[in-house]
Amino acid sequence: MAYRVCFVCTGNICRSPMAESVFRARVAEAGLDGLVEVDSAGTGGWHEGDGADPRTVSVLRESGYGTEHRARRFEASWFSRLDLVIALDSGHLRALRRLAPTPQDADKVRLLRSYDTAAGDDLDVPDPYYGGMDGFEECLEMVEAASEGLLAAVRAHVEGQAA
Repeated sequence: MAYRVCFVCTGNICRSPMAESVFRARVAEAGLDGLVEVDSAGTGGWHEGDGADPRTVSVLRESGYGTEHRARRFEASWFSRLDLVIALDSGHLRALRRLAPTPQDADKVRLLRSYDTAAGDDLDVPDPYYGGMDGFEECLEMVEAASEGLLAAVRAHVEGQAA
């Protein structure tokens, strides 16, 4: 059975689809396709059915990542099938933990930048939506930096299951 990871931001058009795309690429590079499933969603449904923000698509494309995406809202019922829920900021972390049906489900929620040892005390990935391209580029840098540590944690879990 695959290990399932879902990235969550506000509307699922900027940060979480970026994180999904980057992490999916890391999983593929690590040869973990089929062992790890990667997905994303938003805490709200404002953009359901929309593609990623054009600036997200541009930054991802320029860096060689996939850009296929349709926004959707995170549902509490998903906790039962997910192994890890990755929040992009502390507001998402709180909202997801409140939404979790059980304490075990709430324990599945982690901040993305908690996997980046160089992140310091501020573990939020700032929302680039209301700014310019530089915010999207900064977001990608943060996502890429944290994805390495997240991949190491997921790999350890997946390899532990296989043993």
